Amino acid sequence: MKKFLAEALGTMVLVLMGCGSAIFFGCTAGTAQVLAVAFAFGLSVVGMAYCIGGISGCHINPAITLGVWLSKRMPGKEAVGYMISQFIGALVGSAIIYLLTSTGSYGPSTSTGANSFTEGQMGQAFIAEFIFTFIFVLIVLGSTDSKKGAGNLAGLAIGLSLVLVHIVCIPITGTSVNPARSFGPAIFQGGQSLSQLWLFIIAPMLGAVLSAGVWKIIGTDKND
Repeated sequence: MKKFLAEALGTMVLVLMGCGSAIFFGCTAGTAQVLAVAFAFGLSVVGMAYCIGGISGCHINPAITLGVWLSKRMPGKEAVGYMISQFIGALVGSAIIYLLTSTGSYGPSTSTGANSFTEGQMGQAFIAEFIFTFIFVLIVLGSTDSKKGAGNLAGLAIGLSLVLVHIVCIPITGTSVNPARSFGPAIFQGGQSLSQLWLFIIAPMLGAVLSAGVWKIIGTDKND
């Protein structure tokens, strides 16, 4: 139960701080705005990694949990519990943002931090979310590997890699690479964001499947 609570808490912080920065700072195409939001998401992961990493591993992302489960690092029942906790945490984080925005002013770009893509650009959005999730989860699997990982520096590596992903992907989709992160805001945003939510769940999950398969190949001790 402690692990599930930790994952819910971590995901809540990620959504609240990351999406909150996009709302209150105003995430536009400007370099400063993009970097600010990217660092907000990345630093959220760094902070929570050192906060709850020793409890749950700080997945705070269903795609990461899927990759870990497929890599046979956790049982299926626990993986399901992690995912449910992450979605709940995303809803709580989004609810807090909703309360904040409904009682004061916020940036003009988005009121919930929901992901979306421009009409006619579904292919581009799917490829971006698939590839960037693949890269991100692969870094997670590598940096946390018991034999080849980064040890105590894994959290820093993961957080900074998320910053990198956001810098490139924000102009395309606002960057999800995390189904729970997209789920919570879309529920409150509704409309286009809710209708496009399927992409921000399926593409990252498929990216996680690919990363797990690749890590099984490159992370094995066989034929080193």
